[in-house]
Amino acid sequence: MHTEDASARYIDLDAWGSLDVLHSLWEGQLAAVAAIGPALAAIASAAEAAEARLRHDGRLIHDGRLIYVGAGTSARIGVQDGVELPPTFDWPAERLKFGIAGGDTAIMCAVEGAEDSTEQASAWIAESQTGPHDVVIGLAASGTTPFTLSALRSARAKGALTIGLANNPDTPILHHCDHPILVATGREAIAGSTRMKAGTAQKIVLNLLSTLIMIRLGRVYRGRMVAMRATNRKLRARSVAMVAELAGCDEQAAARASAEADGDIKRAVLIAMGSSLVEANALLDQHDGNLRQAINSVSADHAVLNSGAHR
Repeated sequence: MHTEDASARYIDLDAWGSLDVLHSLWEGQLAAVAAIGPALAAIASAAEAAEARLRHDGRLIHDGRLIYVGAGTSARIGVQDGVELPPTFDWPAERLKFGIAGGDTAIMCAVEGAEDSTEQASAWIAESQTGPHDVVIGLAASGTTPFTLSALRSARAKGALTIGLANNPDTPILHHCDHPILVATGREAIAGSTRMKAGTAQKIVLNLLSTLIMIRLGRVYRGRMVAMRATNRKLRARSVAMVAELAGCDEQAAARASAEADGDIKRAVLIAMGSSLVEANALLDQHDGNLRQAINSVSADHAVLNSGAHR
């Protein structure tokens, strides 16, 4: 079963009652979620490879980028996932790129024929100076979209790590990337309308993939968004509450630490736990921004000091 195939089950869909239509579409959405289960190992492997590529000798590099490429619905889903990474995980906006068939205009309006342009795709990869530090994620429900396939091939030739996500089995994109991810969602209720099951599955896979990458890069601690940008009153209140909880202090102390750290949650936690701003900066630099490792380091140092004091 392929995403473009018509299903006999839905041949009279337009003649059904509204509730019957909705039940059927809802069941399709549940099936899309279930189809992701067999792909979890591939998603984990891709995320771990992406983390390794965004590091050098175990340290984060500062020019490696996450690059999403696609056409139509898949491109829009990629943009939706990527633009959430800066506010949620403080991923630098300059380390995000979107290769969209038809250019930025295609985010809002269909650009006819754009997905067939292999030349535009390879030229965009060259112009964006894609290279060995980059991670390129190509999305296509069919797995045959010429633009996306060309972009992945070109990126791979330039040494980038490539991840391909498709909804049809044994399709070209899965054979022309380093990490193929297949989520076989099958026929749609409306034949070829891959904004439905296939789109839902793609969105969830990207949620899982990008979130795991950010967790592995130390941007989450104890289930909290410790790299979050506190850009409004609600988020500033949330960040202070987070500091209080993670540091085990009251909200007044957390607010003072947050102010001293200029709103940086990781630094504020360390300050609230007794470090100076200089020490907090040094600890996070030493541990590549990983708050858990920084706190463990402080705890280990205190344990050594206490052990020496009792000899």
